[in-house]
Amino acid sequence: MTMLPKVPPGAKKLGLVIDLDTCVGCHACAVSCKEWNSGGEAGLLPDYDKQGPEPDGVWYNRVHSYEAPEQGCSRTINLPRSCLHCEDALCVTVCPTGASYKRAEDGIVLIDPEICIGCKLCSWACPYGAREFDEEAGVMRKCTLCVDRIYDPNLPEAEREPACVAACPTRARHFGDLADPESGVSKLVAARGGKTLLEELGYRPTNKYLPARTATIKAEPREAAAEARDGVGAALLKLLDRALSR
Repeated sequence: MTMLPKVPPGAKKLGLVIDLDTCVGCHACAVSCKEWNSGGEAGLLPDYDKQGPEPDGVWYNRVHSYEAPEQGCSRTINLPRSCLHCEDALCVTVCPTGASYKRAEDGIVLIDPEICIGCKLCSWACPYGAREFDEEAGVMRKCTLCVDRIYDPNLPEAEREPACVAACPTRARHFGDLADPESGVSKLVAARGGKTLLEELGYRPTNKYLPARTATIKAEPREAAAEARDGVGAALLKLLDRALSR
């Protein structure tokens, strides 16, 4: 079985911080991930039925939507889900060939398709459903944090971020070093009380979620609202009567 690496002092812990308060569920992150990972070092990401009724093939990033009750209203919470690059990644330790591995220098969990035998043990071990089986190649695939992009010296430094982060129109996704308490992502987690998904399982995911703020809708009493509507209606009728009487 594969062993997790010993983390050297000063090593990075790269990951995502996702703001559930500003995510609008537009799926731009999933589409950009699909487009970027259709080739290059990350490997092919195939579609088996492009014209089918639902998205098919391999997806590294998915967005789930839930209705959450709040005071006086109901709110849609969008939860993007991809590999969380856990510190205690069971998907790595169950791999019989070493195809699944975790990098000591930055904490990214990757798969080597050259030695993956497609046994799916890693997908069974992952409680987050982040592993995808490529039926054409017979290997497992997953989010790589766009490792071929974030370390690309040909890209401007400001653009060295995962494709999903670059594409997010509301800037709900943030990327950085969560081992550095002074990084932007660490400060966001500290300020907003960032949460770990299924923390009780003990896998210690690197990615964090910023909880949605509580929304309250202040509704006027029905009588006051009716009086306001009547007042507006009366004013409009007066304007209309004046215009027609000219």
